[in-house]
Amino acid sequence: MNGQSYFGAPLRARQNTELAMMNRIVSTTGATAALPQHDAEVLTDGGKTAQIILGEQVYTLRITRAGKLILTK
Repeated sequence: MNGQSYFGAPLRARQNTELAMMNRIVSTTGATAALPQHDAEVLTDGGKTAQIILGEQVYTLRITRAGKLILTK
């Protein structure tokens, strides 16, 4: 990375987003391990779409007008 892009955001925005996402991880008690939770509005930086990278694949996450999530390749 050149210090500029992470889902199209500057490095500072990336750090703030990662911090916000880490703060939203839900902890549970008992034998069940907690699953991480991520706020879609944080992932989209308040917008309607975000790019998610897995390996070499780029996916698009979209929030619909009905408040549903669509993930496409």
